[in-house]
Amino acid sequence: MEQLQATLDQISAFVWGPFLLIPLLLLTGLYLTVRLGGLQFRVLGHALWLALVRRKEATSCTGDVSHYQALATALAATIGVGNIAGVATAIGIGGPGALFWMWITGLVGMATKYSEGLLGVKYRQVDAKGEQSGGPMYYLTNGVGGRWGKALGVAFALFGAIAAFGIGNMVQANTAAGQLEATWDISPTWSGLVLAVCAAAVILGGIKSIARFAAGVVPLMCVLFILANLLVLVVFADRLPAALAMVFTDAFSGTSAAGGFAGSAVILAVQMGVARGIFSNESGLGTGAIAAASAITDQPVRQAMVSMTQTFIDTLIMVTLTALTIIVTGAWMQEGLAGAPMTAWAVEQAVGGGWGNVMVALGVLVFSFTTLLGWCYYGERCIEMLVGRRGVLPYRIAFSLVVYVGAVLSLEMVWTFSDIANGLMALPNLIGLLLLSGVVANETRKYFANPEWRKAE
Repeated sequence: MEQLQATLDQISAFVWGPFLLIPLLLLTGLYLTVRLGGLQFRVLGHALWLALVRRKEATSCTGDVSHYQALATALAATIGVGNIAGVATAIGIGGPGALFWMWITGLVGMATKYSEGLLGVKYRQVDAKGEQSGGPMYYLTNGVGGRWGKALGVAFALFGAIAAFGIGNMVQANTAAGQLEATWDISPTWSGLVLAVCAAAVILGGIKSIARFAAGVVPLMCVLFILANLLVLVVFADRLPAALAMVFTDAFSGTSAAGGFAGSAVILAVQMGVARGIFSNESGLGTGAIAAASAITDQPVRQAMVSMTQTFIDTLIMVTLTALTIIVTGAWMQEGLAGAPMTAWAVEQAVGGGWGNVMVALGVLVFSFTTLLGWCYYGERCIEMLVGRRGVLPYRIAFSLVVYVGAVLSLEMVWTFSDIANGLMALPNLIGLLLLSGVVANETRKYFANPEWRKAE
């Protein structure tokens, strides 16, 4: 087992090293930001209005779920344990400076997520069941086209179907089971079984069932999560200026708790910030395009704007609050704390009485469950592209069973596997985004060339 872990660590280090995915992710996001004229900054307010106020389009438009339900499904898949355990891991290993790189990943990632959403809707197609299917596997195959486009599409679908078992399944179940055991001494065997059964009950209903559940639960869990972190920041408000200063200085000095404050390499802060940032908001992975493709809409640009708000909400709000909570309380410097227990310890410093552990345990449980639902949908769409509708039901069953497996595996191996799977999934998608950036720019230009575009909403 130790040899397997060592091998996985080496693969992960290469995939997420300074010469492959990290520069490709950041440079792709930066390139799209420039090509779109900083669109994520110019129309963010309008995008939030579309997503949270307008919420849906005319029922005459094609699609399966509303603007808001598509966003809620994407948020359900991204606002998971990455926002609790993943952020804690990034700060604990990479130091406070990792937050800076998570911000950078989120800011340029909004342009990436916008592009994914636009292409997801533009190249979607109706499957044998009459539902909308879309995502990188389709815009690579039909947009890029040719032998290379098909190869990239198949590669994404294959890696996506596998990655769903890591980032969206085993990581979620493992963290939830670990937190429940630490808080209430519940055996991972039992928590894994319960999670698997509950997940299957919703998953077997398909996208509409998942979207309805997510639309009801996601807003509540986001509000409670934000309030818990804000409480900590209010209690430790005097430490907030120093914490923010540390984020910026350590981003370029690489101080980390894991390095014993000896000044670890800057690349560690960058690597943890980008890897955990992308784990949290998924910009560049292409998954957001799968959710966007299910939306009821006749305009790819509008759904793309809604899609990019997911990255803003996830990283610029949720991740930031968690990270600052960990930094101002000094949780990242406590020996023996890692993952969700680190976040729980931080919250406990403000609320006391054991309520911090309870709040985080409940948050982990809800977040992990909703993420399981969203990622099963992503994985089944990938399987559908590879083998057709006949593969969907077996995939849903297998996905539900693996929830139990993830609950009892070692945390380190699960996280490493997920990082590798994410990287393999992101590569074909990022290549496709670069090749199709002209399509994204042209669609965007045509839409905003109409001076009535705001009124038309």
